[in-house]
Amino acid sequence: MYDFANSCFTTVIVTAFYVLYFKEVVIPRGYPREEGDFFWGLNVSLSMLFVALSSPILGAVADYSGSKKKFLRFYSLQCIIFTGLLFFVQEGDIIPGMLFFILANIGFEGGIVFYNAFLPEISTSENIGRISGYGWALGYFGGLTCLLLVLPLVSGGFTPENLLNCRLSFVVVALFFLIFSLPTFLFLKERAVPKAPPAGQSYIRAGFLMLYDTFREIKRYRELLKFLLAFFLYNDAIATIIAFSAAFAQDTLHFTVRENIILIIVINITAAIGAFLFGFLVDRIGAKRTISVTLLIWIVVVITAYFAQTKAAFWIIANIAGTAIGSSQSASRSLIGSFSPKEKSAEFFGFEAVCGRFSAIIGPLVFGTVSSLTGNQRYAVLSIGFFFVIGLILLQRVNEQEGIKAARLAEQ
Repeated sequence: MYDFANSCFTTVIVTAFYVLYFKEVVIPRGYPREEGDFFWGLNVSLSMLFVALSSPILGAVADYSGSKKKFLRFYSLQCIIFTGLLFFVQEGDIIPGMLFFILANIGFEGGIVFYNAFLPEISTSENIGRISGYGWALGYFGGLTCLLLVLPLVSGGFTPENLLNCRLSFVVVALFFLIFSLPTFLFLKERAVPKAPPAGQSYIRAGFLMLYDTFREIKRYRELLKFLLAFFLYNDAIATIIAFSAAFAQDTLHFTVRENIILIIVINITAAIGAFLFGFLVDRIGAKRTISVTLLIWIVVVITAYFAQTKAAFWIIANIAGTAIGSSQSASRSLIGSFSPKEKSAEFFGFEAVCGRFSAIIGPLVFGTVSSLTGNQRYAVLSIGFFFVIGLILLQRVNEQEGIKAARLAEQ
């Protein structure tokens, strides 16, 4: 249920609505729209920077102390609280609008690190792709459900008489996250056995030493390192598209708020189907080949989006992207899980968080800067395509079977 719960944040806040509210309402009138792209990119980048720097250490501490669930609960509640506080952000409140979003996004992204670390504990090498795919599919249905709940509130757009409803939508998201994450908080079991740290050492120090041991043994996980380099690049592009897709549709193709929400509702359905079906494909042909297929789809999406001139064309392109977005992230999560010794799962997903979050610092800044300098979001979209191409090339250097073998040997 956690996938169902937390997807409301990335769907409504990051992708569909708060990005538009921030650019149209929070940024004072008179600012160029391209400046809004720059500030929004800065929001995403700063929050990702914090998660990238803290995740490996916290992941090591969580593995050592057997406390992944405690960290998951802490970060989730942080996201919920600061999402609710977005209600108080109004026109001209740039600093509070940025601060509350950054803290909420840190909570969301930090929680994912520890949630993903449970995957090797609840799956096997035979079904890890399906389990991951089920989670992503359920997550997209969660995002869809929350979008339907807030649609009556936001359909009126950013007219003065509807701004209160817009702000109430942020409270709805916070409550949705809280309510549907309760089953995870109450019933998910922490299977890891806590290890007492050496005498005179705290869990923090023990976590640093555990992380150091991983670096020392890193030659055993060469395929993981090669994959993370590829992941760094293509995830950069995916994170940027998630952060700016609604803004591109509104500013370049003149979608209304309601049209944007409806489009993202439909994309959530195609994304859920894609994540579900590609989960079976992972188990049949392997995660690496599956990711390669999705990256080819992404390259086609970027090129066609650059040339799109009508709303109808963008509808088609966006739904093709929908099939790739969930499947590429689900397959990536499966590959990380396959490359992770169970006792180091949180730590390895912490490494994945470093690559993913550092890449998510670069992409939004690149998009926002190119859009601001050129005054044209199409050039910004095209610049993101290079990350997909290079990521696909580097991915071909990964030997999936060797990566799995190294992880299993480490468990013996």
